[in-house]
Amino acid sequence: MRRLLACVAAVLPMISQAAELTAAFGPENAVQTATIRSTTDLAAIGPVIAAFLQTQPGTRIVYEQWGSNELYRVTRQDCAAGRTGADLVVSSAVHHIVTLVNEGCAASHASPATATLAPRLKWRDQLWGITREPAVMVYNRDLLAPSEVPRSRFDLLDLLRPSDTRFAGRVATYDIEDSGLGYLLAFSDSLEASTFGGLMETFGRTGAVATCCSAEIIDAVASGDYLVAYNVLGSYALQRAREDDRLGVVAPGDYTLILARAAMLPAGASSAGVAQAFLDYLLSPAGRAELEARDLFVWLGEEYGAPIEVSGTVETLERPIGLHPPLLIAMDADKREIFIQRWRDAFPQKGVDRKPARARHRTESCEKQGTEIDPRPAGPSFRMTVPG
Repeated sequence: MRRLLACVAAVLPMISQAAELTAAFGPENAVQTATIRSTTDLAAIGPVIAAFLQTQPGTRIVYEQWGSNELYRVTRQDCAAGRTGADLVVSSAVHHIVTLVNEGCAASHASPATATLAPRLKWRDQLWGITREPAVMVYNRDLLAPSEVPRSRFDLLDLLRPSDTRFAGRVATYDIEDSGLGYLLAFSDSLEASTFGGLMETFGRTGAVATCCSAEIIDAVASGDYLVAYNVLGSYALQRAREDDRLGVVAPGDYTLILARAAMLPAGASSAGVAQAFLDYLLSPAGRAELEARDLFVWLGEEYGAPIEVSGTVETLERPIGLHPPLLIAMDADKREIFIQRWRDAFPQKGVDRKPARARHRTESCEKQGTEIDPRPAGPSFRMTVPG
């Protein structure tokens, strides 16, 4: 039984060109099957799904990894057409999920597990925050002197201020037009920080790179193509930093945004029971432990053991992104257009390949990279390769 639950995972053909990866966990002859669509990397969430299935004999989960913007579009299209392509939807672009709930696309669910969430992490019994991930800066330890490491946004501005700065063209961040998460973090910055306007101007003046995804950005910092990455999701940065001594991870000392990925149950889902059970598992102590083991639930502070450098008092620097209606402002068409135009002004060469030469030859699109995971490293031999 252990092998059946842990080892039956197969790579499936993509059911949509927009889905980056698709995999199945659990027996092929399962009594019940649920489909999860999420922006979370398969390599990170795979072990959590495998652990959940130990508690659910005869259950199979089909997992689809999506880009945040594409996930929003397909979920909204399903809702408008009255169909359900997924039983559970999870996104790091939480403003998208708030919008979908507001448009009546979600089913309600209340349980002892959901009752444990803080008010800012749930809404209408239809939206729940399931992770805890800081937005961080990542730097190359080998190429930055200790005095150069940016501990705050003010430090980053200082590094970029000189006209001959060696950091010109070697700072990277998410492209907010391609990344729903990148848009959310940038929009949140604009509400929090007096430094936002200065950062945008400085990024544009120094040729900072706006690019695709966490893996691509972090790989380029490790190789030295970029020296610093700004506003990278900490879960992915910490996973890499544990394996690569070249990477340093900093929680900005002026403030650190804290993201909770948002989960929603689409209205009319055919396997809502399995999806509800998985949601409750993620919110349980056992599920929380699995998320913490994969750096999807991170506490700041040395006592918690995460390899993240913190300056200042944790209680005063954390800025959680609440899962509430105010996030709808980020989706207002007029405000979004104004905000994106401001971004384009800062990155006038968008669409031009501005990566350093080594990065251009080395880095493939993150949507085409293969992903290899071992969801049960301490158990029976099991490996799954998702080909690119």
